[in-house]
Amino acid sequence: MATLTCLWTAAMEMYDQYGRHIHYLRISLTDACNLRCVYCMPEQACFRPRRALLQDDEILMLVQAAVELGVDRIRLTGGEPTIRANIVDLVRRIAQTPGVRDLSMTTNGVLLKELAAPLAEAGLSRVNISLDTLNPEKFHWITRGGHLEDVWAGIEAAEAAGLTPIKLNCVVTRGYNDEEVVDIARLTLDHPWDVRFIELMPLGSVAHFQREALVPTQETMERIVAELGPLQEVSGDNGAGPSRDYRLSGARGTLGFISSVTAPFCAECTRIRVTADGKLRLCLLRDVEIDLLTPMREGIRFEALKELIRRAVWHKPWGHGLPEGMAPKERAMSQIGG
Repeated sequence: MATLTCLWTAAMEMYDQYGRHIHYLRISLTDACNLRCVYCMPEQACFRPRRALLQDDEILMLVQAAVELGVDRIRLTGGEPTIRANIVDLVRRIAQTPGVRDLSMTTNGVLLKELAAPLAEAGLSRVNISLDTLNPEKFHWITRGGHLEDVWAGIEAAEAAGLTPIKLNCVVTRGYNDEEVVDIARLTLDHPWDVRFIELMPLGSVAHFQREALVPTQETMERIVAELGPLQEVSGDNGAGPSRDYRLSGARGTLGFISSVTAPFCAECTRIRVTADGKLRLCLLRDVEIDLLTPMREGIRFEALKELIRRAVWHKPWGHGLPEGMAPKERAMSQIGG
């Protein structure tokens, strides 16, 4: 029986042509957002009509198919996932799917004051919250109208609800918040939070701005070390994925650095993405997509859907084309889900 169990488990796993074990799925619940961050979307962004997006039952069908193919980690993204109608019920139904080991969410935190406790009760494990500045006026400007106090209230509510470890994502942007990275890093001295500094990636219609505003990870690290002292590498897998993790002396939390542009981690990539309009995206930084929504609405059999996903994943590209000057042009970050 043990041998049969091992064979069944192996058959359930999904690999690409380079031997990478693909078991992490990111699902965008909406392309819309209640903020308009300058590095994420154009100011006059247009969002797709609700009917053009995946409906709850379609998301659940994709989750079931992915789990039966070996996916055990799921992250809900956007746009801003918390603005989706019935978000708590959808989280509950995904969390109750057998085989889902870890269910997390990336959010701007604005609505977590009201939603953190219900989401935790529904089965959400943890959250990543965007925090690009500690300056209320700059936050208002970067987000084109957001209020920093709403995010702080969301962080506190998430921590109280047990959506931990709290991860704070800071996209470092030259001329906007690069001089704040030391102050943001200081948060880890007094809080058991994981602060992660992310290189700005060129995507869609704002790619030109993003290229010019890129701050390499090495520059960010050097700025922090100069002010706060040496960084101690944190060993072991803490679920951070592509993040290289460190700790300041005596700090309660950690600092992570995600260098998608200057030090790609493609060889270790285990993830795939589904956009809000039902496209399977095999690499964040490549425009190649496979339409899943149309076959689903045309009545594709469940086993055929699984085979469509499995065959697509086999062709997952080795890595992105940024070193060769190629950047995705079809979608902004908010339309992919990060």
